[in-house]
Amino acid sequence: MQRTDYLATGAWSPGQDAGRRQFVSFGERAIALDVGATLRDVTVAYETWGVLNSARSNAILVCHAWTGDSHVAGAAGDGHPTPGWWEGIIGPGLAIDTNEWFVVCSNVLGGCQGTTGPSSPHPDDGAPYGSRFPVITIRDMVRAQVRLADHLGVARWHAVIGGSMGGMQALEWAITFPDRVGSLVAIGTCAQSTAQQIAWGAIGRRAIRLDPQWRGGDYYQAPVGEGPWQGLAIARMVAQVTFRSDNVFTDRFGRDLADMDAENNGISLWDKFEVERYLDHHGDRLIRRFDTNSYLLIGKAMDLHDVARGRGGLAKALSRITAPTLAMGISSDILYPTYQQRQIRDLVAHNGVTAEYVEIDSPHGHDAFLIDLQQVGGPITRWLHSN
Repeated sequence: MQRTDYLATGAWSPGQDAGRRQFVSFGERAIALDVGATLRDVTVAYETWGVLNSARSNAILVCHAWTGDSHVAGAAGDGHPTPGWWEGIIGPGLAIDTNEWFVVCSNVLGGCQGTTGPSSPHPDDGAPYGSRFPVITIRDMVRAQVRLADHLGVARWHAVIGGSMGGMQALEWAITFPDRVGSLVAIGTCAQSTAQQIAWGAIGRRAIRLDPQWRGGDYYQAPVGEGPWQGLAIARMVAQVTFRSDNVFTDRFGRDLADMDAENNGISLWDKFEVERYLDHHGDRLIRRFDTNSYLLIGKAMDLHDVARGRGGLAKALSRITAPTLAMGISSDILYPTYQQRQIRDLVAHNGVTAEYVEIDSPHGHDAFLIDLQQVGGPITRWLHSN
């Protein structure tokens, strides 16, 4: 990707079209973080669908994955460069029917699409936080969502639902605030990040750190084309490999060449295979809508994810869950293998809580929860109505 038109960051910023976003700011009510720091003047960007009923009992929180945001449903347009990331699941008459449910999705703390993160202005001087933004955890993200729930007047979610990193948030909600979660749906996720999952994240972080245009995290004033886009693109390319399966890559791309010098019969060092062009495409898409520092911080939060930390072990942590729990796995997921979702089901059920495991039979790997919507949507609809 030899592009020169990339902005220093793809983050949304005040002054741009807000689209469907709504905002709540907490002013001097600081949020305490696991690292021991606090954040004040925190803003959370969120979107809602449907109507909260008079009993405030029909609210569902949907939590997004690594590079998602609050725009879980709806068309692309002003303020939203891409369609909703779960388009086809949420809406009138769909799996999560907004004629019945009041659905909320917020951009996570540390994100870059309206919620306070490293691209946001620091309250002390108005310049972007950059390298000054602290490390955050999944629990910190949930603490910000609790503030949002209070603002919306939701004392108890009918359900908290999430896939991948969203599932991590859903688990933390059910463990930390069991009285506020009526039911739980955790898809393609884990209770603890494994060494291999951490290893994939570490490679991406190294690629960004070695990009001289990252500038230690303080790159926001960089001219067009001189931000850390190369490091971010490589990190995204590495991650994209883990999101799909070997069969899907082979069936779609095989060994076909995309760019080739006819004089050397396609054996030049830099002749590209079709799969490389696919990875380039995904790198390009992310650069245009995401912030490099947010990518680093959110990825680190996923690696730090461990519901057992400070809770006396995994079994004891999951014993805090009182909400009926649906764990969904994906047959071809190499990033979050199905044994991790079965483990969640088994440990929750061990305590006498209703728990079920459903497997999505798909060749698409980890991203199947965003692709095979019929297999995902059916069990969710049933769970919402039975718990």
